[in-house]
Amino acid sequence: MLHDILLIVVGLIIGLVAGFFLARLYMKKFMEKNPPINEKMIETLMSGMGRKPSQKQVKQMMNQMNRLNK
Repeated sequence: MLHDILLIVVGLIIGLVAGFFLARLYMKKFMEKNPPINEKMIETLMSGMGRKPSQKQVKQMMNQMNRLNK
């Protein structure tokens, strides 16, 4: 009985460690394919809405996006 409980606990620990590393690997690949928003993306977005943003406006938008993500 103690042997069975010990195997279950060891299996859970191994599963948690393996799951952590697999999730970390998945997130690294996801972030490479889908990078977070950057200044160029904001400029493109604002230009698509029919306005040419100044550098100050782009910086303000980046600051707002960074504040929302924290």
